[in-house]
Amino acid sequence: MSDSEPIASETPEADDAGKMSFFDHLTELRTRIIWSLIPSAVGLAIAFYFTDRIMVFLQRPLANLKTPPIFLTPTEYFWTYMKVAMITGVFIAMPIILWNVWAFVAPGLHKHERRYAAPFVIAGSLLFLGGGAFALLLVIPFAVQFLLNFGMEKGAQPMISIAAYVDFITKFTLAFGVVFELPVVITLLSMLGLVTPQFLSKNRKYAVLINFIIAAVLTPTPDIVNQTLMAGPLCILYELGIISARIFGRKTPAKPPAKPPAVPTSGSPAP
Repeated sequence: MSDSEPIASETPEADDAGKMSFFDHLTELRTRIIWSLIPSAVGLAIAFYFTDRIMVFLQRPLANLKTPPIFLTPTEYFWTYMKVAMITGVFIAMPIILWNVWAFVAPGLHKHERRYAAPFVIAGSLLFLGGGAFALLLVIPFAVQFLLNFGMEKGAQPMISIAAYVDFITKFTLAFGVVFELPVVITLLSMLGLVTPQFLSKNRKYAVLINFIIAAVLTPTPDIVNQTLMAGPLCILYELGIISARIFGRKTPAKPPAKPPAVPTSGSPAP
């Protein structure tokens, strides 16, 4: 066996691993969706053991205001209970869901970049859980207190449906969990070569503006305090994304130095 054979056998495999047809991508996407739904179902089964305590925790802001929720139909509380269990199951299964996301994106990466699967899954899971916890512990209690006090100060008596209340909470909890994935998304885009740290740093001022716009859309109250509570972490996460992109992002090849112009010899005619 010659010395050139291992090199010839390794390089095509590394290059061909990322080449998939459109239908292959669709098949792979379907497979990853199925393998994400299965652990979500397992997470749902596990979540049933904690859903009672989760429901009590979610209703705590209303209990502090002495405004217990109501249900308007016989099935409303049951389906709300199931919805909370399903979303809790998604949080439990998030590491496996993110691993399937990585497995779907990995064919577009270089061979040496595919070894970052574990950091991607761990960091993504922690950020998603951190975003959900940030919303549940800080943003939503302030928002509920602000909105209910505003209505009661105007002379209205709150009668809050449990379905509408849980929908309000879960919507913002999932939104914050997804938004907190910003560093992972930036790193992944950088590894795919779609963005560069230089581009991100150059457009930092636009990113800050977009972060405040996202905060204004997602936060349930119009006050500047809640908007800053979301926009501030987003700006920090953006900077963490730039740092991560510098470390893990795809390196652009350095340009070769320009050759100096040839100096004519004494015997050659001047141009």
